[in-house]
Amino acid sequence: MSDSSGGTHEDDAASPARGASRDEALDAARRARLNQLLEATARGDQAAFAELYRLTSSHLFALIVRMVHDRGEAEDLLQDVFTTAWRRADSFDAARGGAMTWLVTLARNRAIDRLRQHHEAQLDDPVAEALPDESPTPAALVEASEERQRLERCLKQLERTQRGAIREAFFSGATYSELAERMSVPLGTLKSWIRRSLIQLKTCLEQ
Repeated sequence: MSDSSGGTHEDDAASPARGASRDEALDAARRARLNQLLEATARGDQAAFAELYRLTSSHLFALIVRMVHDRGEAEDLLQDVFTTAWRRADSFDAARGGAMTWLVTLARNRAIDRLRQHHEAQLDDPVAEALPDESPTPAALVEASEERQRLERCLKQLERTQRGAIREAFFSGATYSELAERMSVPLGTLKSWIRRSLIQLKTCLEQ
């Protein structure tokens, strides 16, 4: 039986199904595209990495903000997530899950690490002062919102290389050995950079 527009009731009933099918096809195509981009990133394709960032960063940022409740921290963590994605893209296996799932896992893990650091930063001062020199952690200064602007000003006074080492050490949570390898410098040199930079930061922050 036809309606006044010349269509059929069967056509009307099929329309939602066709729409759902189109949505599913588009979603599948998007997942496949993200997988391709992450696989290309593993081969060092910077253009693919840039497109991967464009397509996924807003979703990951929203996820991180919901977890840490601080946009500034979320921006730092998002940058670290994509730094990690660039370095570890070769570990992605599409057979075990899609690219977005892989990226979401990275983002959740980094946010959880940051929340754990918040908890550890609440140590009493005598305990914090007793931490070994080989593992200096001025996390409380970094994380406290009232100190962030002052810390940023002090960081800008460091040389570019040392500033990069400090940011990586305290925002990425990487070990000294990982940072030394990442920055292509001897481990002793990296430790010296960080130690001198911490002394300079401490002096600046106490002024």
